[in-house]
Amino acid sequence: MTSREEAIEIPVDARARQWVAALPWRQAALAGIGGALAIGLLAVMNATETLPLLIPPFGASCVLVFGVSASPFARPRNVIGGHVISAAVGLVAVSAFGGGVLGVAAGVGLAIAAMILSDTVHPPAGANPIVVALSGAGWPFLIAPVLIGAATIVVCGWIYNRMRTGASV
Repeated sequence: MTSREEAIEIPVDARARQWVAALPWRQAALAGIGGALAIGLLAVMNATETLPLLIPPFGASCVLVFGVSASPFARPRNVIGGHVISAAVGLVAVSAFGGGVLGVAAGVGLAIAAMILSDTVHPPAGANPIVVALSGAGWPFLIAPVLIGAATIVVCGWIYNRMRTGASV
């Protein structure tokens, strides 16, 4: 290296500080808090055991709704519709083919196709047929946890985004 290159080289610790300073800390903290509150609300309602509302795909839904709310995958229509459609397709597939490999594979594949055709693609919902098969869920699964849980996330996301942007709730 020439002395000129050495003079303009930024030390590693300074680059690390610049990188850390450039991170969207406020956005990340607010999105994390929003997701935690939505899942916390579902978990509290789930704890009563009268209305089971907590399924793993909802964690991924919160990433979209609170972390990248401008994404088309985070639209209310996609969150609610995607979850309901994929869960319904999963229930049909598991009823037709059983909860084994064929039922799970058909459920996920058909759920993807159904979400695309209905313009309700929500990637986390693609896991619903797997949840249906592994849990042995029946048709009430569509209402609780799927419909009520997805709607709760959408409402929490709406309130969160109104508060984040300063609009009245």
